[in-house]
Amino acid sequence: MIKIIVYTGLSLPFDEAREILDSTDNIKVIYKRPIQRGDLSHAIKENPDIIAIIDGVFHQNSAVGHKEILNVMNKGIAVYGASSMGALRASELDSLGMIGIGYVYNQYTTGKVDSDDDVAVMLDGDTLEALSEPLINMDYVFSNALRENIIDESEKEELIKITKDTYYPQRNYAQTLRKSSLSDDKKGKLIDFIRQSPDIKKEDAKELLITIKNEIDKS
Repeated sequence: MIKIIVYTGLSLPFDEAREILDSTDNIKVIYKRPIQRGDLSHAIKENPDIIAIIDGVFHQNSAVGHKEILNVMNKGIAVYGASSMGALRASELDSLGMIGIGYVYNQYTTGKVDSDDDVAVMLDGDTLEALSEPLINMDYVFSNALRENIIDESEKEELIKITKDTYYPQRNYAQTLRKSSLSDDKKGKLIDFIRQSPDIKKEDAKELLITIKNEIDKS
């Protein structure tokens, strides 16, 4: 029996996560709320084979520490990270054995982003619903909009500046577009594009679970 603990709920809701990776006769998957400092000391007692970190707290409580993750890996537990806190910590600890997955992780490892502010969101503590939009998602969408010639370079720079200048709990597309100098026509086209764009943090979280599932299937 392979035991897996996954910290998520925000980037990827639990019910959607279970559609990708759920308990079977040979696998036990335990889904937990976003990780915070101290959680791994309790997780170790459950004797998992794999720990996957997707979401974690940043400012509401103390974030999971590097030493905590290293202590887990030193016990022979494989630790994966993607999407949000997991991507950030994986980029910092991949040389020591933590496994990073996805676009957000690659953004951190290449130095294109370097702050927890890029993935931070305000959330409803009860429902784990995101109440703001993460900067990493908005930058991803605006970059794609530039490639599709929906906006030009100067307009993208303006949108990103507005987004970065906004405190993370207040970040959203509506406010950013309202403050921008884009014409109403361009705003309309960009809104349509935003509605069709993937949530990159969610896609990374899915990729992580698919990766773990495939690795188990191959073993």
